[in-house]
Amino acid sequence: QVQLVESGGGLVQPGGSLRLSCAASGSIFRIYAMGWYRQPPGKQRELVAAITSTGSTNYANSVKDRFTISRDNGKNTMYLQMNSLGPEDAAVYSCNERVAATYGSNAMDYWGKGTLVTVSS
Repeated sequence: QVQLVESGGGLVQPGGSLRLSCAASGSIFRIYAMGWYRQPPGKQRELVAAITSTGSTNYANSVKDRFTISRDNGKNTMYLQMNSLGPEDAAVYSCNERVAATYGSNAMDYWGKGTLVTVSS
């Protein structure tokens, strides 16, 4: 079993920054694609940023040039640096990872429970 735990959310003023982390633990042989999603109040969940096992990244248009996704494979941890935050960025942010638990096993998708980001003055 694999567990994902997000941290780093909280209250930030408009224009401020936050760094989210997603730590994976449990039975992990290899982590493939990783991604951050967010769900604003009353809206659908959307992909914010994703990173492959080789480090290729892609971003939602709304966060390009403000957010940076990265990963530390040695620590099984993914990060999301968020700058110039605005009210439109307020949401529950969740991480998703595709993980193979053992050598030769099929990779499965896992989700964290989410961390709340509030942007307000």
